[in-house]
Amino acid sequence: MLRKSSELPRGDREVLLDMDNGGETQTIHGYGSLQNGVFIPPRYLSVTGANEDVDGNDPTNVDCNTRSDQTVPQLGNYFRDGRTKIDFVLVWEIRSRRKRRGKWKSEVISREGEPAPTDGSSRSERRKAQLAQWREKFVQNLQSSGLVMEKEETANEKKTIHFLKLSVPWDVLVYYAEELCLRARLQAQPHLNLNTSALVLKRLCIPNVLMESVPNRPLDYYTCAFRRSKMNRFLGCEDREKYFTNTQRHRVVHEILARTVYGKRKRGEVGVDRLVHEGAYSAAFPLHEGPFQLPSYEIRPDELNQRQVLYFYWARWWKWYKYQPLDHIREYFGEKIALYFAWLGFYTAWLLPAAVVGALIFVSGVMSMGTNTPAKEICNSGANYLMCPLCKTCEAWNMSDICTMAKLGYLFDHPGTVFFSVFMSFWAVTFLEYWKRKMATLAHHWDCMDFHEEEERPRPEFAAMAPSVEENPVTGVKEPYFPEKARLSRMFTGSMVIILMLCVVIIFLVTVVMCRGIISVMMYHTGSPVLRTEAGTIANISSSIVNLGLILLMGQVYTALAEQLTKWEMHRTQTQYDNAFIFKVFIFQFVNFYSSPFYVAFFKGRFVGYPTNYGTLFGMRNEDCGPGGCLVELAEQLFIIMVGKQLINNIQEFIIPKVKAWRQKRTLASVLGDKASHEPQRWEEDYQLVECGGLFEEYLEMVLQFGFITIFVAAFPLAPLFALLNNWVEIRLDAHKFACEYRRPVAERAQNIGVWFNILEGLSHLSVIANAFLIAFTSDFLPRLLYQYKFDNDLHGYVNFTLAYAPLNYTEHPMCRYKAFRDNNGNYTLFYWELLAVRLGFIIAFEHVVFFVLRAIDWIVPDVPESLELKIKRERYLAKQALAENQEALLVSRSRGATPATPGTSSPASDASFGLMS
Repeated sequence: MLRKSSELPRGDREVLLDMDNGGETQTIHGYGSLQNGVFIPPRYLSVTGANEDVDGNDPTNVDCNTRSDQTVPQLGNYFRDGRTKIDFVLVWEIRSRRKRRGKWKSEVISREGEPAPTDGSSRSERRKAQLAQWREKFVQNLQSSGLVMEKEETANEKKTIHFLKLSVPWDVLVYYAEELCLRARLQAQPHLNLNTSALVLKRLCIPNVLMESVPNRPLDYYTCAFRRSKMNRFLGCEDREKYFTNTQRHRVVHEILARTVYGKRKRGEVGVDRLVHEGAYSAAFPLHEGPFQLPSYEIRPDELNQRQVLYFYWARWWKWYKYQPLDHIREYFGEKIALYFAWLGFYTAWLLPAAVVGALIFVSGVMSMGTNTPAKEICNSGANYLMCPLCKTCEAWNMSDICTMAKLGYLFDHPGTVFFSVFMSFWAVTFLEYWKRKMATLAHHWDCMDFHEEEERPRPEFAAMAPSVEENPVTGVKEPYFPEKARLSRMFTGSMVIILMLCVVIIFLVTVVMCRGIISVMMYHTGSPVLRTEAGTIANISSSIVNLGLILLMGQVYTALAEQLTKWEMHRTQTQYDNAFIFKVFIFQFVNFYSSPFYVAFFKGRFVGYPTNYGTLFGMRNEDCGPGGCLVELAEQLFIIMVGKQLINNIQEFIIPKVKAWRQKRTLASVLGDKASHEPQRWEEDYQLVECGGLFEEYLEMVLQFGFITIFVAAFPLAPLFALLNNWVEIRLDAHKFACEYRRPVAERAQNIGVWFNILEGLSHLSVIANAFLIAFTSDFLPRLLYQYKFDNDLHGYVNFTLAYAPLNYTEHPMCRYKAFRDNNGNYTLFYWELLAVRLGFIIAFEHVVFFVLRAIDWIVPDVPESLELKIKRERYLAKQALAENQEALLVSRSRGATPATPGTSSPASDASFGLMS
């Protein structure tokens, strides 16, 4: 329950940097034998990590407590002393050993309760002992690096779950803050209004229902790279507890965990990720900031924890129309996840005008159906046009039978759809151009403008499987090595597997095409007039549903195969691995999802032939377009594949995390037993949550959707509308997963959305070419236009003009008609060649005009806004002042006679400089 909050005191969070602060740095105490209530054996106090055994203490059992009931003095994630923050938790499970007759008495039990390896031990026992030894060495080295730790246990007669809580002291934080180039605060600045729609509505004096005041918004600062020697010049340096954010503390601890050796370095036995991969630890994660549910008692909004703020103002379904609190998301989850939600929200906002225009185009088609002269001629033709049979065993039919489909085809094939294709081509590239501006603004706002990924360490899997060790030419450190020639050979082999899988997709496509033909013949032979008339539509819809099932099945199979292939290729870093994996999966999914629409749009009906000379495939006549044209069939396929995939994905995203969480809770509840009635601790609750699976599936789903609404938009103007509705649901589903159902991921920095932007650019350019060919060769727009120019402006007689007579030697149904520009001998007419020239000319003109305008937009719209360039210059100026060795230089920016400011206050000159940037 929330109640209205009063104005909070700003404190030093709102004040400006006191450049003349001469406060002394607080002395850093060493790690004594007793610190924050945590016992650290003397043998681990040395930074070098001496290994001599003192008192036989087990480093893994530091301050062990089983379901402690001690009162915590303050709220939050703290050790039992109530002062030491919990920055990370390591979890491992140990099953209790069953007693065996004649053997259990002689077994030696290790410190963790695992049987020590003996000569007669089984392979599984030796493996457990190895993992216990790795954990012990790992914890020793963590203590040597300065981390403080505390252990909890939850046990029953079958299993013991160990929780090792880690905390990073101040001086270790400072050391790694400088090494990791964390950003230090220099000067507060006004909050940026990152929502263009809010500015537009404000100028128009229209109330903005999308805006909502979210409490505890993180402040925006000018920053510079952290330097320990300049500590007293940074804003807020006097408050050690709050100077570093929780996400920064998590990054530092994760960096230590990733660097710490647990075995032999030359074997790549380094880092917690590999320990989790090997099974030594069940999980390693930072803790959430308390529960996400709101308390039952009345509470002010500013008293909510960060997770509750995200849940209440972001993850709930009835917040679907509100702006996302991006600063809060970045503060809690890091820049990488915040950039995903920023992109998703930006993309969804840009879908709104596309959806409105598409809906208007569709409505205009509905309203103008009655003015379609060709459809009127078909409906009023009666028995005038006797059409040739559609199959060998079929009978001739009258064109008037397809009156309904002829009217329906006009909805997807009228001049408005041509305009919409051009509009969406401009929309796609303009969207990406303005996203680059937004991305640059966010990167500066979140201090990632100059971020470059540090020299990455080898992946755990790479380190475990690399055959040799070589010296890294950059760091000079010996690390696992895999020959580049062998990697290229494996990549070539992997590409052959990809080609093979693409061939499998084509085989399935041919199968679906043949299935569609068989269903059409079956519908025709039922004898029902309705089924005979709608045989093509029924076959197309049913085959599209089968195709969707095959697409989803093949997608799951290939994703698993691509993962194994990418691992086998032995990419050294995680970035290289991710890029190779994304490329493989996207290439396959592109062919998997788009092959059937591409076939209908550009190949179906092109190789039919004519009576006495029909083209065949495996003894079956090649498919022709349905009564309403290929665009109607393409629209049906797009609707089933696109909307069906979205519905299935949303159901999976809603159900699967809940099922996984239920299984995890059930496992932990079985261990807790009678203690389950007690209130669980934060680390126990977070362990019950689902491990965050990353953003790959989320990006892939949206990128495939982007392809559907741009490449084939001429055939399906309602695609942006369905995408918009899906994304409103998608944002809240993803928000709920991250805030409520996932363990908290380690905050990762990022400057942009990575390789996905390049894929989006490729799709936007491909959409221009695809829409040009779709209008030229699949739509009837150009044939009608040429007929209007040469013969009749009102299209009278157009239907008869597009129908050819069967050749004279076709005796089964003499004088039947079929749709083609051919003479009585089956040869193409002059109009066909004129139309072909017009089509090719249209494609060239369309592409050149659109690409020229796109290049002009790219040139006119700068990637970095001018106001942002000024802020970047201002930040660099402040950073130069803060890091200057000569303290006298810092007085240049101050007015003469200004008194030096003290911590918590600001000088007039500083206030003036604060007001410069708006």
